[in-house]
Amino acid sequence: MTKPATSWPTELKLDKDKQVLTVSFDDGKHFALPAELLRVLSPSAEVQGHSPEQRVTVPGKKSVRIQKLEPVGTYAVRITFDDGHNTGLYVWDYLRELGENQEALFRAYLNELADKGLSR
Repeated sequence: MTKPATSWPTELKLDKDKQVLTVSFDDGKHFALPAELLRVLSPSAEVQGHSPEQRVTVPGKKSVRIQKLEPVGTYAVRITFDDGHNTGLYVWDYLRELGENQEALFRAYLNELADKGLSR
């Protein structure tokens, strides 16, 4: 069973270039989330694995775009990217976490890429 979200979105808005998803929450906070960040930190098993040791570093997504947003019940959104990836369900609290921590998360991602000799 999915636990109730502690943050509730009031709007999901995709920019005209389909590279930024802005998520607004009921407490007035809003976050502009780049498609690249959403793709490389997808909550899918394909990216996250079934344990921290199985997590995959996803290179080459600097220009990825969002093709489609689909609500999943009242608790999440499925994002389809132009590279075909669409298996992650982004629950509201995860989107909030990405927004609140995006600078640190993106910096860690860039460091991972560098450590593994990969590029955006």
